[in-house]
Amino acid sequence: MPRSLWLLVIGTVINVMAASFLWPINTIYIHEHLGKTLTVAGIVLMLNAAATVVGNLVGGVLFDRIGGFKSIILGIVITLVSVVTLMFFHGWPIYIYLLIFIGFGSGIVFPATYALAGTVWPEGGRKAFNVIYVAQNVGVAVGASLGGIVASISFQYSFVANAVFYVVFFIIALLGYRNIDARKASHASILNQNTGTKSSRKFTALAILCIGYLLCWVGYAQWPSTIASHTQNLNIPLNQYSVLWTVNGALILCAQPLITQFVKYVAKTLKQQMIVGFILLIVSFVVTAFAEQFSGFLIAMIILTFGEMLVWPAVPTVADDLAPNGRQGFYQGFVNSAATGGKMIGPLLGGIIADYYHMNYLFMIIISLLTIGIFTTLIYDRKLKYPAKTEEITVHS
Repeated sequence: MPRSLWLLVIGTVINVMAASFLWPINTIYIHEHLGKTLTVAGIVLMLNAAATVVGNLVGGVLFDRIGGFKSIILGIVITLVSVVTLMFFHGWPIYIYLLIFIGFGSGIVFPATYALAGTVWPEGGRKAFNVIYVAQNVGVAVGASLGGIVASISFQYSFVANAVFYVVFFIIALLGYRNIDARKASHASILNQNTGTKSSRKFTALAILCIGYLLCWVGYAQWPSTIASHTQNLNIPLNQYSVLWTVNGALILCAQPLITQFVKYVAKTLKQQMIVGFILLIVSFVVTAFAEQFSGFLIAMIILTFGEMLVWPAVPTVADDLAPNGRQGFYQGFVNSAATGGKMIGPLLGGIIADYYHMNYLFMIIISLLTIGIFTTLIYDRKLKYPAKTEEITVHS
């Protein structure tokens, strides 16, 4: 793995650690300290997620136009100014505006990071995006753990720690990312070697793939929202529920050798990896639907984690393969916006269904959505493999 990718990994860990000091406490802070309803808190978090979607798309376009270094620095500066302001002004309604700017700024950073990972190690393929994915989970695990401890002492300290970590990330990016060679590497992908394939068909393929990816995130987003509430209704202690996420993070770190061997010998193509991943996600929700004790949810979480380890890194890898030279950033921004859109829609959709119907009905809907995701994954590259006869004649004539 090249040194430049290690710098991206370290920066990603620090960046996500910084964010993880804030996002777990947002609902609690808005509800308990600012005196707003849970509905208002949910709307605020949706605005933050919507701003992140916009930031993802903007960050992707900026990467293609001004490069990864300048895009990431711009995103960090926007976020850093916002979090420093939050240290001193965190009342209502300025808290809303600052969360929106934080979402926008952080949204710019992620697609640029993924696009850089693909360009600095094009021969790494899935591995380049997998290490960024693992780095994000390390940041979440460490940041959320430390953030909970700090918030229990004082929310003010959480705002300060959040700002300090963004300052560290800014220094790492400023000193380390400037020399990263972000020239658009030529991809060895079969999809990109097909000179007869038009960019419009490639983007259509990406859009179809991202429909399934968004639906996948709609389902995954139930775990920290409706399923968390569901476990409380079953009298499963909160500390046991938190253990589920500890298991999730530990598996993502420790089970990588298993995933590597599985990808090498069983699911050898990206499409096969994603299909198996979707099937595992469906199985996890089937287990969850029948779970009534902690052991059932633990089994479901283990299956879910193996599913996400196959799907999450594969989608940006496919996007990198599909992206024409000069469009890597935009394609990664589109992928990130699909994921963020799923995170934004998921809790709202799940909350409405759980409130007005029943949890089992929600599980049936999520399983149906994931089944649609399998279908979109199966067909996303159909036009690339089998272009229309008239187009083939034009290309080969």
